[in-house]
Amino acid sequence: MLRAIEQIVEGYVSLKDQKSLDELRMQRRKLISDLNACTGIDCTSTIQQIEEDIVVIETGLARLDGATAR
Repeated sequence: MLRAIEQIVEGYVSLKDQKSLDELRMQRRKLISDLNACTGIDCTSTIQQIEEDIVVIETGLARLDGATAR
């Protein structure tokens, strides 16, 4: 079963919506920044999950770049 982020990215890729993928990646990066600024709680696993999301998003962006290069 696909994770939610994989389904979202797949939808944006099928729509060729690079802008939304870029915004999704920026939002995830901001979340990591905000979580790194937190004190008193361990956000390591959450940050790791968000980093995995970013990898999925960047893979989708690379697919779009490959499609436009053809």
